[in-house]
Amino acid sequence: MTRLPAGRSILSIAAVGVLLTGCSASVEVGKSEPKMSSDKVASLVSEKLAATTGRPKPDISCPEDLVGKVGTTMRCTLTADDGSTLGVTVSVTSVKGSQISFDMEADATASPAS
Repeated sequence: MTRLPAGRSILSIAAVGVLLTGCSASVEVGKSEPKMSSDKVASLVSEKLAATTGRPKPDISCPEDLVGKVGTTMRCTLTADDGSTLGVTVSVTSVKGSQISFDMEADATASPAS
């Protein structure tokens, strides 16, 4: 029986094209559109992937804060223990006051470690 390293199995599960819904969080609202910090988005994506896959929280990084405007998308990256990566698209689905809700979808294939 062949066993995949933990990072690879997380990527294999996520690479099935996991579509996760229902993530949301309250954020600071100033005079412009609300924003969710990149760290908060990464944390929520990591928690949701862990809950969905039954595995430990993966390492997720997001390049910038998420603007609370319906239709806004952002690309985050899941990095496995072996260095391989998987893209995750985060899409804002609704904004109610300071509450930003988003869906996320993992890419179908992972990129090997560089």
